[in-house]
Amino acid sequence: MDINLILALSFLFIPVILFVYQLFFGHILKHDTWYVSIFGIGLNLAVALNFFFRVFFNKPETAIIHKSVNWLSTGSFNLDLGVSIDNIAAIMLLVVSLVSFLVHLYSSEYMRGDTRFSRYYAYLGLFTFSMNGIVLADSITMIYIFWELVGLSSYLIIGFWFEKNSAASASKKAFLTNRVGDIGMFIGIMMIYFVGETHSFNLTDIIEKVKTTEIDPTYLTIAGILLFMGAIGKSAQLPLHIWLPDAMAGPTPASAMIHAATMVAAGVYLTIRIFPILTFDALTYIAFTGAFTALFAAIIAITQNDIKKVLAYSTVSQLGYMVMALGVGAYMAAFFHLVTHAMFKACLFLASGSVIHSMHHSLHELHDHDTDPQDMRNMGGLKNKMPLTYYGMLITTLAIAGVPFFSGFVSKDAILAGVLGHYFEYGGMTVLLPIAGFGAAAITAFYMFRLIFMTFHGKPKNEEVYKHLHESPKVMTIPLIVLSVLSLAIFYTGTINPLSDGSKGWFKKAVGKGNNYVIEVESHDDNHSQHTDNHYGHDKKDITFTEHAYHAAHDAHYTAMYLSLAVAFFGIALSALFYLFKKLNPETFRKIFNIFKLYDLSKNKFYVDEIYSNILYKPFMFWSYLCSKIDWDYYDQTFIDSIGKITLFSSEKSVKVDYNWLDQKVVDGFGKLANYSSLKMKKLQGGVVQAYILGGLVAIILITLIVQQI
Repeated sequence: MDINLILALSFLFIPVILFVYQLFFGHILKHDTWYVSIFGIGLNLAVALNFFFRVFFNKPETAIIHKSVNWLSTGSFNLDLGVSIDNIAAIMLLVVSLVSFLVHLYSSEYMRGDTRFSRYYAYLGLFTFSMNGIVLADSITMIYIFWELVGLSSYLIIGFWFEKNSAASASKKAFLTNRVGDIGMFIGIMMIYFVGETHSFNLTDIIEKVKTTEIDPTYLTIAGILLFMGAIGKSAQLPLHIWLPDAMAGPTPASAMIHAATMVAAGVYLTIRIFPILTFDALTYIAFTGAFTALFAAIIAITQNDIKKVLAYSTVSQLGYMVMALGVGAYMAAFFHLVTHAMFKACLFLASGSVIHSMHHSLHELHDHDTDPQDMRNMGGLKNKMPLTYYGMLITTLAIAGVPFFSGFVSKDAILAGVLGHYFEYGGMTVLLPIAGFGAAAITAFYMFRLIFMTFHGKPKNEEVYKHLHESPKVMTIPLIVLSVLSLAIFYTGTINPLSDGSKGWFKKAVGKGNNYVIEVESHDDNHSQHTDNHYGHDKKDITFTEHAYHAAHDAHYTAMYLSLAVAFFGIALSALFYLFKKLNPETFRKIFNIFKLYDLSKNKFYVDEIYSNILYKPFMFWSYLCSKIDWDYYDQTFIDSIGKITLFSSEKSVKVDYNWLDQKVVDGFGKLANYSSLKMKKLQGGVVQAYILGGLVAIILITLIVQQI
């Protein structure tokens, strides 16, 4: 067997082996069971590094694999299962395994003392296995199988503390909301199956068919949007974003997994994989979905006071950035931001977990069960008590804000350049895309530094709580240090130039080797009408408009860079005036904005949850109650029970007839007759042989006479 295939399969199945072990045998080692999971995920990380470095060092032929086997065959229908690793997959495998490893390590202390410690690690293993399957899958059916498994994993991990109503409700909300998107995705998969002449679920086959077959553009557009519905659910885009903020009810390290490298990343990764089959109209829909999501979530994050809720809406907003980039053809920028975001967002969540962990212990020592350890209004001055946590969170905040020298600046600049270039090219309503992009960038810088200033700067809100605060253990701070280093721009650009676009860094070199499902355009017609044609996106020569988008982004690079710098520093400065230097009073501006109910709209998340509740949830519950009442009161109690009563009455009468007449008279009568006959016949048995012979002869004679007469 090919060694690469063995490595790929081991990478896939090690986490599920850990899941089985922790679920059934983890209790044996109790709180030392995490060593087993760390060892297993460490092996996963080693395999991922092996594939990554072979790709990085220009040896893709030794790392790129594509193996599949026939799983189901019925007539002309064939369903294959297999694994595929290209450059994009190799990078994604490293991201998933690295974040998973650091979360496993961090959790060993954060979850210590929990009565379901081993079960928590079992769920982490299942989560990692599910995401690994999506990355390694070579067909959309296999992606869908693991896609649903990710949904199940999220349900388990979000509802880990199921004894809390908030956690139980959040897990159900996440599961059901994602099912809406998954239904659309399933329909899209079935539509894609019937594209072209040769039916297939294999991604490379589908891309080739779209490239070489005349296909109805409307059909392909609808199929692409339906496939994207799965990403809308998993990556929390409008209008299916409502589950992600509530998912904070789960353990904080698990939240880092969800927000950085597993669940929400799956939607963007799927869109990258199906990118070549998306038409211009489908991509336009995707671009506007991402843009509005980015701006919408950023506005909500401004007014949130729960530290995890701020980060949750930040995730929704950043995912919107990635989706918007995909919609304008900048798939490499989207994937770049997916990677950088995984690092700094994982660090931000783990750092927030460090803060919550310390606050919780301090409040516990004071026997204070009323103060919320996640509310930033109860913090302040933590910089001196938790320096490692502070600097880890500061570095990653600078990254997400798009400040030079940090990774977020490079990847976000690439996205904004792509969006601005798209507007320069097509004009019209596409102006909304850069407005949303740059607006969200300014707001992101504002609310993220609001988090920093309210949490770590200023005077402590409660001196007694402050006295008992302390830095988290090393096993929790080491992941913060690692992720902070990986949030520096030099790690991706290979240069200390603060304004570098990363064009000479390892990422663009690795992704651009040409061994991806996403096929670069080899030739391009300069006639711009080609890009507005209904056949856009699946021309026989061109699959994508990646090259065109690249040139447009290149032309807009410096304009986008200077604008992104301006809005980032504006957001930081404004936040400092409000929350660091106290030159501006937030309460005054809250009253001003609330003249038009803008503050209340943001604070209450634009009442989206209430709208869903009134329009969907309550009517659904009403109809379910009505159906239940009809089923129970009328169908069950009236109809079914009536049939039951008739059956019971009939059976009682049948029993009487059976017992009193059939059994006692007929059956017993035959029994008595047989008994009487046997007694009489017994007397004929004298035991004399001669008598038996004589009787036999008489019988023979009688039978003979009867036969003759007949």
